[in-house]
Amino acid sequence: MQSRRRFLLSAAAAGAALGAAKMTPRERIDRILKGQDTDRPAFSYWYHFQDENEPPETHARNTLDFHRRLRTDLVKVMSDYPYPKPPSGPGSLREEADPFPRQVRALELIRDGLGGRAHFVETVFNPWNQAGKVFGKAELQRWKAEDPAGLLRALDIIARSEANHARRAIAAGASGVFLAIDNAQPDTLSREEYRRFSEPFDRMVVDAVRQAPLNILHLHGPGVYLDLFWQGWPMAAINYSDYETGVPIAEARRRFGGLLLGGINHLTFRTSTVEQLKQQWMKAREAAAPRHIVTPGCSVPDESTGEEMLRLTEAVGA
Repeated sequence: MQSRRRFLLSAAAAGAALGAAKMTPRERIDRILKGQDTDRPAFSYWYHFQDENEPPETHARNTLDFHRRLRTDLVKVMSDYPYPKPPSGPGSLREEADPFPRQVRALELIRDGLGGRAHFVETVFNPWNQAGKVFGKAELQRWKAEDPAGLLRALDIIARSEANHARRAIAAGASGVFLAIDNAQPDTLSREEYRRFSEPFDRMVVDAVRQAPLNILHLHGPGVYLDLFWQGWPMAAINYSDYETGVPIAEARRRFGGLLLGGINHLTFRTSTVEQLKQQWMKAREAAAPRHIVTPGCSVPDESTGEEMLRLTEAVGA
């Protein structure tokens, strides 16, 4: 593991060796995937645009404007269009060949707008999460207790539908999926329940696009069972909050050899100064470099102002 001094010296040397011309966002990410130095830290962050009632053209424009204004390296596409509700309750739930057509159209527009200069990944909320949005979180818990076989059938249908969407996202130009898992923690499912009611369906989604170069697991929440995910998943990267979980980036690096996304405290993001954000990313990079992208552990608050968000851009020298 590099010391902070060694990392900073190697980063400076890399910048000199690579010349005055800055890398494109795609070039930075490609080099990091290979474990190589870059001219500056690659970074990204994201929040919900709250545009789920808008057409895909608006969603694509919001995404591209965010990327260009804040100069992010990785474009993490939000995905808040709703999963289609069955016409007459759980019994009418059917596999969807294209469950999010507006999102697919937005991805195509984002691809065209980026022109190949940056990687973008599509957010996919896991089947349990989508089932909760369709039927209600309390109903899932009741269903689990009273009709587990019925719940498993429903989750299988949603998982197959989301796998179809994941394949469409890659076909539209996405470099991978950003699979958000928020139910692998005690306040939702026990470890055994996660393995039964979620893991098989989460794997169905990522297995559908396992050849994509930049699949990312987003492990959400303070009590997430991180140890279930360090090994055995066909993913290039893991994103989690070291601040919320209390698990240091250095521990994650010992357990996981792939790309780590994190190091910025999303809980205090709005009030953090440029210097505080710089200290956060330097600490994370010291532990995780070179296979590391500076990001928050989750989306930054939707109320974040442009001025507040630009502090991270400044902190990484973008």
